[in-house]
Amino acid sequence: MTVAVVLLTTALVTVVALLAAAGAGKLARMDNASYPAALSRAATTFATVITLAAVVAGTLAALLT
Repeated sequence: MTVAVVLLTTALVTVVALLAAAGAGKLARMDNASYPAALSRAATTFATVITLAAVVAGTLAALLT
């Protein structure tokens, strides 16, 4: 059961990160950024969301154990 929860949570975080990155890339293009700049903003957003999720998970794990 724990493995299923971990896998589903990982999938949810990945989907949210991809959606945030797509939104950031689209907003960058609407702001007349070049394709490389928009891709860079999207990649930065993706990495930020993944990092934030890891920090929150680590903090919760430390508090709950």
